[in-house]
Amino acid sequence: MINNVVLVGRLTKDAELRYTPSNVAVATFTLAVNRNFKNQNGDREADFINCVMWRQQAENIVNWTQKGTLIGVTGRIQTRNYENQQGQRVYVTEVVAETFQVMESRKDQHGGQSQSGYQSGGQLAFGNNQPMDISDDDLPF
Repeated sequence: MINNVVLVGRLTKDAELRYTPSNVAVATFTLAVNRNFKNQNGDREADFINCVMWRQQAENIVNWTQKGTLIGVTGRIQTRNYENQQGQRVYVTEVVAETFQVMESRKDQHGGQSQSGYQSGGQLAFGNNQPMDISDDDLPF
């Protein structure tokens, strides 16, 4: 069986680092990944993909990236489910990222952009250098 994922996208916010009761680092983050086509209005859409990373790589991604950083990740898709407080079964699909690579220099990350990765006018630049109008209200979290 094959379960490999390769993604390149921008962090929608800083990765969140937590530790399990047995002191294992786990980071969660969401990548905004452009689709390869434009919609009927000629706009490029993006998918917001939830990712989780474990151990040393989890600590590294928190230390070396921030909201708006363009990164590449490799990993696998994982599904899981749990019962929430209302007794409903919740299904989760996420990418378990095993490695990551920052795809731009620190100078490029901040050149012409604020620390958050947003350009003027509330636009976030993606890998194809075409800005995409996006506001915090549009994000699914």
